[in-house]
Amino acid sequence: MAVIIDGKAVSARLRREMTAEVAALKEAGLVPGLAVVLVGEDPASQVYVRNKMRACEELGIRSRDYRLPGDTTEEALLDLIGELNRREDVHGILVQLPLPKQIREEAVIAAIAPEKDVDAFHARNVGKIVQGSYDFLPCTPAGVLELIRSTGVSVTGKECVVIGRSNIVGKPMAMLMLHENATVTICHSRTQNLPQVTRRADILIVAIGKAKFVTADMVKPGAVVIDVGMDRDENGKLCGDVDFASVEPVAGYLTPVPGGVGPMTITMLMRNTITAAKLLGGRRG
Repeated sequence: MAVIIDGKAVSARLRREMTAEVAALKEAGLVPGLAVVLVGEDPASQVYVRNKMRACEELGIRSRDYRLPGDTTEEALLDLIGELNRREDVHGILVQLPLPKQIREEAVIAAIAPEKDVDAFHARNVGKIVQGSYDFLPCTPAGVLELIRSTGVSVTGKECVVIGRSNIVGKPMAMLMLHENATVTICHSRTQNLPQVTRRADILIVAIGKAKFVTADMVKPGAVVIDVGMDRDENGKLCGDVDFASVEPVAGYLTPVPGGVGPMTITMLMRNTITAAKLLGGRRG
């Protein structure tokens, strides 16, 4: 039976460390600040934003919440981002996705100052990740990496398979594993003989958004299996991209849904905000 990787416990440990770090920065006169912008009233986005603000409060980070109506123009949003870029008390800027159809996501990402881009979506930060000389990592891949480290399994020399090639998870995840000296394969909807490929994986990371897609016959015995999915099953119950019940007896380590990768994403956002504050605070100090 797999050892269950407790994302809540790993997240709680990291947050305790960050709380102490924020307190030390405040003693030195630097208060990390995060601005979160939400356009429209998407229910899921509202939950995400609320959780991010709660995390800021828990760690002692100053948070600013900007709620804009769903009919906000792209120009108005870019003006707000420009203002936040100039504010010295704002170290991190996060515009909650998805955006209404009249606003181009790529224009918004490009408008955020790279040194305040705590999502690590800006082209400059993506390039730094490819090079391995980054300031920030995308929050979900960074959280996955922490979960893998928590197992004590060395990544060096291991076969790693990432299912999914999104800009937010799949591609940066593959880069991070490459920097950790894994041999990496990226699979996607056009991959042939997928189970044959995934069964080679010592570390299998699944991020495709298909409920219970990965089954026991796709998993190498003893593998570390990380489930990034957040789906609903046929009964409307929250589940992941991995069929937990069938994979648990086969895997060596396995993340649950909920309680695995989810808690880590916001924790890594907090880490990026603290990093941005130290970089910007040092530069201006």
